[in-house]
Amino acid sequence: MINLNVQVRRATAQDNYQLANLLFHESNTHRHLDWRSALEWIGSQNYWVLDEHGFISAAFACPEDPPNVAWIRLFSHHPHLNKLDAWSVLWETAQAEIFQNNPAAKVSAIVVKNWFQTILLQTGFEQKQNIVLLRLQIGNFKSFPITNQMHIRPMNESDLSVVAEVDLKAFGSFWHNTTDSLQRAYLQSVHATVVEDESGVIAYQISTGNRFGAHLARLAVSPQAQGRGVASALVNELIQNLSANQINSLSVNTQDDNLASLALYKKMGFIKTGEYFPVLVYNGGV
Repeated sequence: MINLNVQVRRATAQDNYQLANLLFHESNTHRHLDWRSALEWIGSQNYWVLDEHGFISAAFACPEDPPNVAWIRLFSHHPHLNKLDAWSVLWETAQAEIFQNNPAAKVSAIVVKNWFQTILLQTGFEQKQNIVLLRLQIGNFKSFPITNQMHIRPMNESDLSVVAEVDLKAFGSFWHNTTDSLQRAYLQSVHATVVEDESGVIAYQISTGNRFGAHLARLAVSPQAQGRGVASALVNELIQNLSANQINSLSVNTQDDNLASLALYKKMGFIKTGEYFPVLVYNGGV
């Protein structure tokens, strides 16, 4: 049981060193699959710490990005605390403030550790869907012809505001990548491209590198351009680039209920790895 004299307060820049030490306890830490580190969110809304007389023993962060969707970027606690006790103390404060400030907010999490899913389900979160991982050995790629009506070119930083609009139209508000998120993704990418037709930018992809090869981090096609082979063209061009750079493996995530994406990737030779990440949501403000 946690001492009742502890304080839940907002994280400040002065907490950086202690929070970095707290995150050292990886087995007691949930981190969001994010373009920012947990420490980079310090100073943003919805970031709290559990302060035991100057010692930070737990932390919880769920800033809204995109608007109305407060993804849980961080939950971490010191090993001397019980996981559920640490969560409950922070969540009680966070829940009250989040929905007082924004009744329309959804607090959401992509779960990568089973213990965190257990805690969320015990405190009113509900499972929305799963994110599944697929992988392609590039030698098994099945290419498709690219039509002449579209032009693929490297993404520029000046494209990001338009790319964010494409992303919102393609994915909706819950899964939307904001301009800020896309800028961070772009700066970390190994290959980023857009597709243009006579109307302007209609699609994009951003891919990153990892020790296994490359990861197709984001692909979006405007609704009015879907069904024209645009996504296939983007992946075709990406594979050509990866092959030229001797990268032999490509992974991608998608929602298990996104049947169009699953069909596309299967057609191209991607295979499910069996790994998945549950998506949980709390609609307490409704």
